[in-house]
Amino acid sequence: MKILIDFFPILLFFGAYKMFNIYTATGVLMAATVLQMGLIYAIDRKLQAMHKITLVLILLFGTLTLVLQDDRFIKWKPTVLYGAMALALAIAVWGMKKNILQMLLGSQLTLPDGVWMRLNQAWIAYCAFMSAVNAYVVMNFSTEFWVDFKLWGYAFPLVFLVGQGLYIAPHIKGDEPAR
Repeated sequence: MKILIDFFPILLFFGAYKMFNIYTATGVLMAATVLQMGLIYAIDRKLQAMHKITLVLILLFGTLTLVLQDDRFIKWKPTVLYGAMALALAIAVWGMKKNILQMLLGSQLTLPDGVWMRLNQAWIAYCAFMSAVNAYVVMNFSTEFWVDFKLWGYAFPLVFLVGQGLYIAPHIKGDEPAR
């Protein structure tokens, strides 16, 4: 159920683009994201900071796209989002000596400090990579190619998350066996 909630805005965006155009798709994405956040709030009784940032950016860049009738705004939103995430994680860990991932997930996962640091570094690299890849596609390909990339580009986060899970699995302490 949760995975459907996570993916339905991009699927609706893709479908609206294929049936209509980028502007209709942008409006659909904005509405679907508001609905998505409402569902998440109804289930969890809160929105994480990332949810709020995503919602604000989609509404901001979507509004600019629709009002100015310029698709560059919605296409640059992922670059801005991922770039900001990479920058925030890097400043926090190297400038302020705070590991945001550990602060957010430390109550759910017990991992050695070195593992938390490598996870944080992996997230910085991943976000910088995703920002750069989106920027490259925006600058060098058509809107149609970019929309297809948005849908099929979901392989990147899936591969990253599986890799992250495989990396941390040996470090997760399970229940001690009974003696």
